[in-house]
Amino acid sequence: MQGAVYMHTRERAKSAQDKKGEVFLPQFPRVVLVLLTLLIYFLLGRVSLRFALVHPSVTALWLPTGATLAAFLLLGYRIWPGIFFGAFLVNLTTAGSVATSIGIALGNTLEGAVGAYLVNRYAQGCKAFDRTQDVFKFAFLAGAISTVVSATFGVTSLCLGGFAHWRSYGLIWLTWWLGDGVSDLVVAPLVVLWRRGSRLQWSRVRIAEALVVLALIVVIGCVVFGPSFRGGNYPLEFLCIPLLVWAAFRFGEREAALAAFVLSGIAIWGTPHGFSPFASAMRVDSLLLLDLFLAVLALMGLVLAAATTERNRAQEEIQRQASSDPLTGLANYRCLYEVFNREAERSGRTGRPVALLLLDVDGLKKINDAHGHLVGSRALCRLARVLQQECRLNDTPARYGGDEFAVIVPETEVGDAGNLAWRVAERLANDVEQPPLSFSFGVASYPQDGRTFDQVLRKADSSLYEMKRPRIRARASSV
Repeated sequence: MQGAVYMHTRERAKSAQDKKGEVFLPQFPRVVLVLLTLLIYFLLGRVSLRFALVHPSVTALWLPTGATLAAFLLLGYRIWPGIFFGAFLVNLTTAGSVATSIGIALGNTLEGAVGAYLVNRYAQGCKAFDRTQDVFKFAFLAGAISTVVSATFGVTSLCLGGFAHWRSYGLIWLTWWLGDGVSDLVVAPLVVLWRRGSRLQWSRVRIAEALVVLALIVVIGCVVFGPSFRGGNYPLEFLCIPLLVWAAFRFGEREAALAAFVLSGIAIWGTPHGFSPFASAMRVDSLLLLDLFLAVLALMGLVLAAATTERNRAQEEIQRQASSDPLTGLANYRCLYEVFNREAERSGRTGRPVALLLLDVDGLKKINDAHGHLVGSRALCRLARVLQQECRLNDTPARYGGDEFAVIVPETEVGDAGNLAWRVAERLANDVEQPPLSFSFGVASYPQDGRTFDQVLRKADSSLYEMKRPRIRARASSV
């Protein structure tokens, strides 16, 4: 319950903090975005083709596929010319003719567009990594289905152009398909998650832990896929799994995607040189086995991270419901009690008083009788909204009872707490929404008016009743 005690006081600033934490890309013109996409695609393609073993135009890891999917998800379909001409230039400068390069570029562009459409339509788009079921949908739709388009277009274009034999169609197609699928699972989540995520606000201990995890990933990756155990038959690749689980459970989706990316980079560098448990005399088979391993590793990390996020979100929701009023969203009596005791302990250390402000809505029964309970509930929400707007972040507004509200005002004298009530009353008086609202209030202070919550509450309630008494007498005399 400790983590939920101040949750209601922070909800007022949560929206602003989230907006502040988002990473926004500059609003470039479409021409600039297309040119940047073309350049990035070309560079990633040239790097990927260094691992082309089956065919000069076919590699076991095609990095532009994941980057293309991320670009379509984040920037929309308007950047398709950059994808098309980037793929065209990469293939034209590698092997093949203008016709085969056009066919491959068309397949690569359609692959990204189809993958983005399926993910947006069935897997929540850029939010596909927030829930486990959406992660599986993303892996199936983007990593397995959309990649069929590029592999089919590409291999068919090469065979029709005479740059590949039809008898090797199956091997080339499988290599192409796996290379694109691994890229969708490793590169696309990394780009999407770090693009839309909030800024890191970690403690020093958490930063140190993250650096330790990253260092271990690099070290273990170099041991497993480096020259240290060249020629060995030990299944050292399983040493990578605990590190990915650590990153997923302790940090989240972004960090799990980064861990999978770093491990993939080290593995892809070491396997063609024979420094990997997957290394064999057939280098093509080695890369295909590596692709399967990296796909499973990346998917496992994303699923575990999403499951952890869902669990944490559910726990936060349970804590929020246990400490807040379902109608107004303010703190409930239980939370009010815990916050008061916490502030009382702090007051004992600092010597600063803690004010307790009670408010009671006038004539709520008449509002319910005249306008209905829905309007009465709306009236309570109006007062709750004004209280949230007028309170400081360290104040704790709460719904104390049916039509009674309370505010814990730390390090504040009774008079200043009364001024808060008058500001709330002034804002309600200027509210054009009907019916008009008014309230009575009472104030008490810790430790002057009591040493316990019940004593201070009793004093504040007595003060509130004293304020109501003249109004009660006036109503009785008018009758």
